Amino acid sequence: MPSFDSSRGRFKLADRHLAVFSHLLDKETPPAELRHSLGELQQIGLVGPEGELSPLLREFLTTLASPLVMIQAEVTGQHGPLAHGLVVGQDAVFSHDAWPGEEESEYVPIEPQTLVWEMARKVKLRRGERDGSGTAGVSEITTTMGALDAVFAALEGVSDETADLQAVGVAALSAASDLAEPELTALVDLTLSLDATWRMTTAWGAEGAQSVRSIAVWDCGDQGHWLRVQPEEPIEEGQVGPESTLRLVRSNAGEVWDKLVDLLPDKADLVAAGAAS
Repeated sequence: MPSFDSSRGRFKLADRHLAVFSHLLDKETPPAELRHSLGELQQIGLVGPEGELSPLLREFLTTLASPLVMIQAEVTGQHGPLAHGLVVGQDAVFSHDAWPGEEESEYVPIEPQTLVWEMARKVKLRRGERDGSGTAGVSEITTTMGALDAVFAALEGVSDETADLQAVGVAALSAASDLAEPELTALVDLTLSLDATWRMTTAWGAEGAQSVRSIAVWDCGDQGHWLRVQPEEPIEEGQVGPESTLRLVRSNAGEVWDKLVDLLPDKADLVAAGAAS
């Protein structure tokens, strides 16, 4: 069920509710499959009986309708994948966060000056986190996506709570790759300590001629942050298979912060995108 907090200008909405707004902004009647969603929005007062939009939505919908920059954070953890993001408009910035098991995301206005801090918050980036030095001094690991899948499959298949998970993972990786020590055990240790994997993508410019930047990171808890430099982002659907190269490079919170900053376009990038459109 959608909801809103007028005191803070925040909204809890699902994609289907945004689809209703899109039709109403275009002076269209939402199709039958969105009738229930329209009714929910009318029930809480964000849409009137004749399809009129609440004034509370003006800044929010203006930002969504004409974004300068779209930022998406795809985070996969214990509860599966979640999609967070930010929409940067001409006069406002809205941040949105998903929650495990819930259809709606929360949309909140933020100050533009806090944009990078908000990007970092979405991926739980913290200063002073460990740098992964516990992985026997290993700073880079290269194998295949198929080998990684073999490790995950082996670990997921363990039902004995007393099993040595590291030994199970090392055996599976040895059979599926030509990795040698210390990288062999290091990769298994990273998978066992994995808190989340995430990638963040920024996009700007006209549809069909968008500029895109992206990074992918493994957050391995005590083992630190690792950049997944291959497969190289941005990745299109169907582009990666079992034979694709997987390359991880040890990083740290400071370097990841700098890479988040580098994802954002500068004024010249936005001007060039405007001229191209």
